[in-house]
Formats: sequence, C-alpha cells, structure tokens
Amino acid sequence: MLNKFVAIGLGAVIALAPLAAVAQTEQLAQAAPAPDTSMAKPMATPAHTGSHRRHIRRKGNTAGDRARASAHHMHHMRTAPKAPMEAPKS
Repeated sequence: MLNKFVAIGLGAVIALAPLAAVAQTEQLAQAAPAPDTSMAKPMATPAHTGSHRRHIRRKGNTAGDRARASAHHMHHMRTAPKAPMEAPKS
C-alpha cells in the first residue's frame, strides 16, 4: 500500500513539474521591464511579391533553359570522344 502512495506521488511530481516551470517563467516575464520601442525594427516586407502571370512566364523560360541544357548534354554524350593525344617523346 505504501508503494502505491509513493508511486502516485512520484508520478504527480513528474507530471506537474513542467507546470511549475511555466509559472516561474510567466512571473519572470511580468517582472521584466517593458522593452524600449523608440528603436523598433521596421515591419517585414510581405512574402508575396509577384503575380501569377509573372510566375507562369518565368516557369516557361526556366523550362526552356532546362530543356536546352538537357539537349546539349545528351548531344555531348552521344558524340564520340576525341582520340587521346600522344605524349611527346623526348
């Protein structure tokens, strides 16, 4: 029976320990002085900067560049390699 009470007590201490830590940090946050807002950072720029039309146009150009590069690579891979140059004999 005593072991049950000890187990319940230890379980409660472990379960309630994070709550005590949160309560301490809230007290510290309330006790801290308010930050000076005279040198506040400017607001961040919005994330959306382009239009749908611009996105589609760029996507098409990028796809064309990628296709050109791929075709150039495949052409390079198909052509026979040059014959190795012989080293000069001395």
